Amino acid sequence: MFEHISLVTLDSLQKCIFSYNSDCQEKPNSYISAIQELSALVASRNKHLLLYWDGLYYLTSQGRHFSRACRLVHDFSEAVIQARRHILDTYGPEAYFSDKGKGKIMDFIDILLLAKDEDGKPLSDKDIQAEADTFMFEGYDTTASGISWVLYNLAQHQEHQDHCRQEIQELLRRRQPNEIKWDDLSQMPFLSMCIKESLRLYPPVVTVIRCCTKDIQLPDGHIIPKGISCLVNIFGIHHNPTVWTNPEVFNPYRFDSNNSQKMSPLAFMPFSAGPRNCIGKNFAMAEMKVVLALTLLHFRVFSDGYLSQRKPELILRAKDGLWLKVEPILDPCSPGPYLAKVPQE
Repeated sequence: MFEHISLVTLDSLQKCIFSYNSDCQEKPNSYISAIQELSALVASRNKHLLLYWDGLYYLTSQGRHFSRACRLVHDFSEAVIQARRHILDTYGPEAYFSDKGKGKIMDFIDILLLAKDEDGKPLSDKDIQAEADTFMFEGYDTTASGISWVLYNLAQHQEHQDHCRQEIQELLRRRQPNEIKWDDLSQMPFLSMCIKESLRLYPPVVTVIRCCTKDIQLPDGHIIPKGISCLVNIFGIHHNPTVWTNPEVFNPYRFDSNNSQKMSPLAFMPFSAGPRNCIGKNFAMAEMKVVLALTLLHFRVFSDGYLSQRKPELILRAKDGLWLKVEPILDPCSPGPYLAKVPQE
């Protein structure tokens, strides 16, 4: 599932960041291949202490591959930024985004090009390139991990999968073609609960590092001095039995809005927390809902009988891959036999 879903999220990001149709789900794309290669190389480098030194790393074959892939990615984003800046300067933002005929929908690059700081100064091309590359690299595999693990959990729990499908079918009833609109995203409460519970059990990013800006006293009296970098174990927090009852059990109803149980805002933080939390949190949640809703509308997913083991790398993957059986639904608008098993609440 990871390989297929990664291409979906890469394709989506290319459209939303650059307004570029990569068609990478159907044919090879050099930019997409370079991104995937860079992600694999970074994960590999983290496992070898001696390769932490740049001077040594760039003498190795891995380092040379990394440099070549970086150039390709940066050349692509730089070309898009330069071309877009030229168009905006030539036609002006109002004409370029006019809805009269040939108006263009604003993408991430457009937003950055038109952004200004508190002094009215625009971002430089290098600043824009850094933001776009960060959004791309941090957004594609993390979201792919989140989607893949949700499908895995729903395959293990058919009653929850059927409940999600029924919710989506009712939402899109009598709508042809079946497409998700922005207002629909808030009308999928049970799917949202399943996504959050999956992100709790299988957070795509298992740890983050933060630097203490002041002395912090722990409950046992020990003090973490200001300036110390701390590793925050998101996976550990999400599986802490003193925070979560039966933490290894997939139970979407933990996140039911009607649940009166009070929960610390830091008990659940798949997108980190605080002022440096994930820049793409809302985008990721929207993408997951759209991809999962349309997938469940057209396919049933089943476990192949193999329980996937978690494999933490840069993101949380599955050891030996995450494998599911997929069965197409010939009539997506038909409830089908499985919905009879959905529990009544």
